[in-house]
Amino acid sequence: MDKVALQIPVENAYSLLYYEKESLAQRIIHQLKYNHREKIGKVLAKWITERIDFSNSKPDLLVTVPLHYKKLKQRGYNQLHLFGNELSKHYNIPVNHTLLKRIKHSRAQAKKNQNERLKTKNAYQLTQNINDKHILLIDDVYTTGNTMSNIAWEILNNSKNVKISILVMAMDV
Repeated sequence: MDKVALQIPVENAYSLLYYEKESLAQRIIHQLKYNHREKIGKVLAKWITERIDFSNSKPDLLVTVPLHYKKLKQRGYNQLHLFGNELSKHYNIPVNHTLLKRIKHSRAQAKKNQNERLKTKNAYQLTQNINDKHILLIDDVYTTGNTMSNIAWEILNNSKNVKISILVMAMDV
């Protein structure tokens, strides 16, 4: 996860799967996001808990990447909520699905090329003050890192004494 450290000052970065076009990871995540298979998030969370031990650097708070309200209405659920809730239960770490708000609507990142992805700026807003915490940001796929970078910098620029770690279901190779 070296490419993460180049964009965001992170404590730790975790990824469960490698994400490539036409791969099993892509099919699993597409089922989760677009085919109403929300329970896949629960399975992926179980796989994570079998592989990651936070005993050396346990986060204080889990935060999922929010969807814009239009996309949430269209999809009917945020694919990260069940995933984050399961991780919260297992690790006994509170989860906050509302710390961030998506304020810009755009088409899905998966449908954009790399240049279009990198142009998405200031899409997220912090909804409450958060200080003196180690936050684990959770997303489904890390490709260019633009989403995580935007969110991490929004938190870091509007908070005091915050550490950021990230966890993604899959990382683009």
